[in-house]
Amino acid sequence: MARKAAEKENQKVDPATMSVVDHLRELRDRIIWSLVAIAVGATLVFIFFGPIVHFMTAPYQHQTHKSLIYTGVIEGFMIRIKVAAYGGLIVASPVVFFHLWRFITPGLNPNEKRYAVPFVVSSAILFMGGAVVAIITFPKALQFLLGVGGKDLQPFITANSYLTLVFLMILAFGISFEFPILMMFMLLARVVHTRQLRKVRKYAFLGIVIFAAVITPSQDPISLFAMAVPMYLLYEGSIIIGRLLKR
Repeated sequence: MARKAAEKENQKVDPATMSVVDHLRELRDRIIWSLVAIAVGATLVFIFFGPIVHFMTAPYQHQTHKSLIYTGVIEGFMIRIKVAAYGGLIVASPVVFFHLWRFITPGLNPNEKRYAVPFVVSSAILFMGGAVVAIITFPKALQFLLGVGGKDLQPFITANSYLTLVFLMILAFGISFEFPILMMFMLLARVVHTRQLRKVRKYAFLGIVIFAAVITPSQDPISLFAMAVPMYLLYEGSIIIGRLLKR
């Protein structure tokens, strides 16, 4: 048994000498494991669909005192599938980040690989932090969106369009809050240096505002600044951490 284990260990491919085919195989395996995690998360969300939807529709019901509608016979089931898919992606995000890091790890030196656990943990925390900001901000954004049409327009919103917007907001904020992870990876790879980041602060702020304006699904000013301001603070935080790491 010991000899077989040793032979199996010797057959492992050195990441530095991996061929394109080996990298593609590893990418396939990482994608499969990520999809399995998303499927498990989607199943859980599908089971607990009722309380999740009740929580997500509460801002709309509080402001309009109406229930969301759907117009097709099978639309209710399709909405449940869509909610499960979006929710599964959010629930499985830590696993997805882990496999993303494991895929790019072979390109880093041993000293940089030790950041694997902090990367996965911080990615999950930042993503969930972005999701929380989206949920906190959404009622005000919804109030703006429902009122911008004036008093002569009466909203009758479908559950599909509303829940899609909510999930897209959560995903947009979650992904945007991964910005410092990208910055730290670039600093570790020495693509940029902290002195360069300090010099382009005003351009970075302008770029962040433009990015937030483009990626925010609701296109309202409240959500825009709720995304842009934390992103810029995270940008400054990346500079501070980079200086501590002497990058």
